[in-house]
Amino acid sequence: MLCTRLTNARFLTMDPARPVAHDLGVWRGRIVGLDEAVTALPAREVVDLQGATVLPGFIDSHVHLAWAGRRASTPNVAPCERVEDVLAVVADAAEAVSRTRAPGAWVEVAGYDQRSLGRHLTAGELDRVSRGHKVFLMHDSGHACVVNSAVLDLLPAEVPHQDGFLAESAMAAARRLRLPYSQEEIADAIEHAGRTCRAEGITACAEAGIGGGLLGHSPVEFGAYQLLREQGRLPLRVQLMAAADTLRPLAAHPDDGIPRAMDLGVRTGLGDDWLSLGALKVYTDGGMMARTAALTAPYEGSDHDGQFQDDPDRLFDLIVDGHLAGWQLAVHAIGDRAADLALNALESAQSRRPRPDARHRIEHAGLIRPDQLPRFARLAVHAVIQPNFLRYFGDDYAAVMGERRAPWLYRGRGFLDHGVRVVGSSDRPVTDGSPLRAVQFMVERATLSGRSVGPDEGLTVHEALYAYTVAGAYACRWEDRAGSLSPGKRADLVVLGDDPHRVDTSRIGDIDVVATYVDGVEAR
Repeated sequence: MLCTRLTNARFLTMDPARPVAHDLGVWRGRIVGLDEAVTALPAREVVDLQGATVLPGFIDSHVHLAWAGRRASTPNVAPCERVEDVLAVVADAAEAVSRTRAPGAWVEVAGYDQRSLGRHLTAGELDRVSRGHKVFLMHDSGHACVVNSAVLDLLPAEVPHQDGFLAESAMAAARRLRLPYSQEEIADAIEHAGRTCRAEGITACAEAGIGGGLLGHSPVEFGAYQLLREQGRLPLRVQLMAAADTLRPLAAHPDDGIPRAMDLGVRTGLGDDWLSLGALKVYTDGGMMARTAALTAPYEGSDHDGQFQDDPDRLFDLIVDGHLAGWQLAVHAIGDRAADLALNALESAQSRRPRPDARHRIEHAGLIRPDQLPRFARLAVHAVIQPNFLRYFGDDYAAVMGERRAPWLYRGRGFLDHGVRVVGSSDRPVTDGSPLRAVQFMVERATLSGRSVGPDEGLTVHEALYAYTVAGAYACRWEDRAGSLSPGKRADLVVLGDDPHRVDTSRIGDIDVVATYVDGVEAR
């Protein structure tokens, strides 16, 4: 007897052996068969989906759940387009902290983006509204912040800043001044963000870097995920990327060839279907929003070409060491100069210790030159992109790249035509995490204003959905259990109010997510 039979639906399986089905059977959380294999079998529950379209559960291969959850409960200046309005939000937040905390407490505010203001805020401006507290105003990119004098006074003199604006490693130095969040605080934030993901049809994700200086929330952050798993509160399957700065030198046996690693040699692959350890996250450069992505030529109208997170030679060695220690690598590289560094290091690592199925990833791959595409393919590196970056920020990004480089932004067709696997993700909370909105952009390549950015990079609807299902599963090493609606795989699926192939492209992002099933059970 089946646990559940889902019937009267158009199942788009993403499995070329059987692309479409109308019935699907579930036993103990796994798909046991389709159509004639299950239609006549008795079932404890039969669910009539009333003609809905069903896809494998979406996989978001690059998110920040703890950050997203924290951001949702933090005062936010995102709607503000004037300096005085931002300062008013900070003043209100400082006043709220003053009601429960003594002077000198931390006031955290999210949603900062200098582009809407025309300039960066200054430490002095924050001082006027801080009420004696330490103010940390987080940039929406996650790569910068603005702090007041109370924070600057605590930073070592060698930490660079521009009148309170700190980017990349300087921001990480400011973050380290704050006491870590508790595991319970982090767990609550993860649960909140996870439920939001699930409501968008996402059944699994990869958390892009825990425990590190740039976006880590605690040196024992992994424990917050374990706490949720033990309490049955983890809303979706999560694969965790460990930040590369959690590695340390080891006195391992010379035959192991492991120069540095996490304690006990822990690496990619540990865990179960709900919680596992995935890639090692290595940051090489910054972000395009903060103008810190490392480019080979300056930003348009500027003499600034971004920056690396650290000395390039040290970053190169870190990537090589991660490979030697047995990790799958997820190398953050947004600018083309950062991509050069990542590709050079990965090529060197593979020459020293070949691992043909390493499945190394370059996260973002925001600006990739034509000559870099064959190198991605030769090294079998996945491109884990965020299509919604261009949907929401494409007008700005195209302007700062200029006419020649704008078509190279967050490529689609260029990667696929070179045999490079394109993997879909959101970088939540930097953008709206909706996979369907991302699919729409991957097809039409249009920003919210209607501007076309690199139209020749557009994909078909099937190719875009593939990036959020089959390709995501492969990038996370889940291909034997997720990504398609095939017998033996997890019964994780999303029920949609319409078929993305059959509606006008401009309507794909507005298709209703009717229900999300995990282990064959509708998630509430």
